Amino acid sequence: MVGQQIGQNLAYVNWVVLTGLAVGTFAAVLVGRFRTGATRGYLAFSSLCAAGFGFLAWLADTALPASTGGAPITAGSPITPDPGFDPPRQLALAAFALLALAYTVVLARGGRAPVLAGLTIAAGGGAILLGSLGWGGGIPSAIPLLVQLSVLALATGGVFATMILGHWYLVTPKLPEAPLVLLARLLFAVVALQVALFVAWMATGVGSGTRPFEPLVGPWAFFVWLRLLVGLVFPLVVSWAAIQTARTRSMESATGLLYIDVGAIAAGTIVAAGLYFGAGLLV
Repeated sequence: MVGQQIGQNLAYVNWVVLTGLAVGTFAAVLVGRFRTGATRGYLAFSSLCAAGFGFLAWLADTALPASTGGAPITAGSPITPDPGFDPPRQLALAAFALLALAYTVVLARGGRAPVLAGLTIAAGGGAILLGSLGWGGGIPSAIPLLVQLSVLALATGGVFATMILGHWYLVTPKLPEAPLVLLARLLFAVVALQVALFVAWMATGVGSGTRPFEPLVGPWAFFVWLRLLVGLVFPLVVSWAAIQTARTRSMESATGLLYIDVGAIAAGTIVAAGLYFGAGLLV
């Protein structure tokens, strides 16, 4: 029954994953462009991926189940969506995809275009904000949901972009290790933040109204522990190992570890989204 309730909300889980990949990947592109010496080819390719993910997120948004005010997302779901936020959220995703595509052209030509970069990340952030407002059940609950979705995006897109950068070293071995080390460190910091948020959500019952740490032993306990161990603790260890191997220029090892990280973090994002839309739990 619990797994079925998550399965009924897969359309929303799909939205979280695709939007996270789009916005998080583009955020990593901006870090690579303005803070490192990452190659033009890597930056343009990653930006193009972000644009593609953004387009897929827009398609996913337009295909979400039709909702009416006061009705839950699906049978048994505690989340009541506000359909008034659907059109502006879809517009924000479409704008993000188009702006990211335009920025890809700028990067391919060696440009910087900070204004265009800012508009693009603002559009992506706006889509996440509108999603939080539409599915948060009011401003007080939307704020922690905004934090959760934003950090999920940074982790999901960030690990994808970092893994792609690891590939660039396999074909361009003379690249300095600093860009990969920086992105891996930022990824480690984001996952560590997720662990801290998990503890905070569990201790306070924010969003779900449960007693402190009750979800760890309740009917959703299996998925909560899965999120903690497979989606948070394991990626934290793997991300730390990726930093160490990148620092010693063991780029094949670093890339292999980042591949594992992609799978673990993506799985954690799926479980976290499923728990929110299926049970109202922030993890």
